[in-house]
Amino acid sequence: MKSRPYRRAVTALLALATAVTVGGVAVPSAQAEDTRPPFYEPPATLPANNGDVIRSEPSDYYLDPLKAIKVDAHVNRVMYRSTDGNGEPVAVTGTVITPKTGWSGKGDRPVIGYAPGTQGIGDPCAPSRQLANGTEYEGLFVKGLLARGYAVAMTDYEGLGTPGVHTYVNRAVSGNAVIDAVRAAQRLPEAGLPDAGPVALTGYSQGGGATAAAAELAPEYAPELDLKGVSAGAPPADLAKVAENLDGSLYVGFLGYAVAGLAAGYDLDLGPYLNDKGERFMADAEKACTAEAVLKFPFIKSKTLTEDGRPLTDYLDEEPFQRMVNEQRIGERAPNVPTLVTHSRLDDVIPYEVGRDMVAGWCERGAPDVEFATLATPTHVGGAVASFPRVFLWLEDRFAGKEPSSDCGSLS
Repeated sequence: MKSRPYRRAVTALLALATAVTVGGVAVPSAQAEDTRPPFYEPPATLPANNGDVIRSEPSDYYLDPLKAIKVDAHVNRVMYRSTDGNGEPVAVTGTVITPKTGWSGKGDRPVIGYAPGTQGIGDPCAPSRQLANGTEYEGLFVKGLLARGYAVAMTDYEGLGTPGVHTYVNRAVSGNAVIDAVRAAQRLPEAGLPDAGPVALTGYSQGGGATAAAAELAPEYAPELDLKGVSAGAPPADLAKVAENLDGSLYVGFLGYAVAGLAAGYDLDLGPYLNDKGERFMADAEKACTAEAVLKFPFIKSKTLTEDGRPLTDYLDEEPFQRMVNEQRIGERAPNVPTLVTHSRLDDVIPYEVGRDMVAGWCERGAPDVEFATLATPTHVGGAVASFPRVFLWLEDRFAGKEPSSDCGSLS
């Protein structure tokens, strides 16, 4: 019989796919609350180093939208410096959460850099705002990390909460934001964390891509981190293949996020490619958080959105899109720490082969200790739920100093 926390996690994650209301409260919508709070406005001048804290303030963390279940932890909203796609400084926000109980393991309390899955690209969809509102669907998994004594540094990513369009699934920008959230947590006095303690990164879906990217970037971008391992669930490592799977599906709104995110990251005007319906679709997608997008845009075929009647996926094989998509591919650079990749064969959002090919790429390039967990749970959401117990155990082993395993020899 499944435990009560497990059943709660299933319920919370199924809400993502079915877009039902939770406790009678409507799913979060960027259209319902589009005023940016002052905290999220960056200053004119940013600090000198990546991960430096720009500002912070106490925040709350609820597990439900009625705000009946408050997580008992030290919660701080932060704004910190990171690096954008052009190598320039950028302000990013996030949340740093520290358990009130002491760390009972060996050495210093670990910090988990948590990369959230798809939230939407509108400012109210930012995880730091959704945690405070009790509408963050990954709140239960984060609480599971806290229950094990870990501190959590959860990024909002570039442009999610802060000005500009969120650069959804942009590889380097996402990986940088995850790494710099950890640095910010280590430098935040209120968090009470060691400045050079053990670190791990974890995430699923968009978050899996972000942590996989961070694993590739860390050797050069953050060599000072005591990174023990990186867990990436169902990573969208090849956007062209993921886009083909999304077009016309229940999750076509995510394709809108990806196209808008790429355009924002490369300052590309989508106007010449879209017809009137396409422009309305993109404008609405930028205002819809995840569950609302599932409800609002199911089964739309992208060929109905373009000026010439071709699907958006056709453009990804042509310039300027081809270069943009190729630069987001993950698996072409080898991490230097143990990694765990989980992916269900029955994933209906990110094809199983995408995760497997990323792992094969890492193995071919000599990455050490790549563990690949093939799951058989139906749907993308089901794969997330099935991966949680495995991730928890794997993280415990990394912080305990146990020898990691590798599946590279079994991949043909």
